[in-house]
Amino acid sequence: MKQIHSEQAPAAIGPYSQAIEVNGFVFASGQIPVDPATGNFVEGGVKEQTRQCLTNAKHVLEAAGTDLSHVVKTTVYLDSMDDFAAMNEVYAEFFAQPYPARSAVAVDRLPKGALVEVEVLAAK
Repeated sequence: MKQIHSEQAPAAIGPYSQAIEVNGFVFASGQIPVDPATGNFVEGGVKEQTRQCLTNAKHVLEAAGTDLSHVVKTTVYLDSMDDFAAMNEVYAEFFAQPYPARSAVAVDRLPKGALVEVEVLAAK
């Protein structure tokens, strides 16, 4: 098991790793819309937040030696299902056919009041 860390993504805010590589897969922790340069959320709504979440995930995967084209599964956590279409619009900018499997769920609350969090699992 190998711990993965990228300076281009926000540091973990608890006792967990940005990602772990094991058996040819990279299991990345959920990314919230924190700009690692400022430590703050990006400005805007769910579209801007989704874009930052996926950009953070991209950097974590790159640190592991893989990329978004190798993602096999994502989980998207939304503060409100009313934001599903807007999130999906931005999500489609980051992935191409064959699209990864995905779950999208609404949750009661996300860390630091985020509107969206994205978790990825990628092949190496």
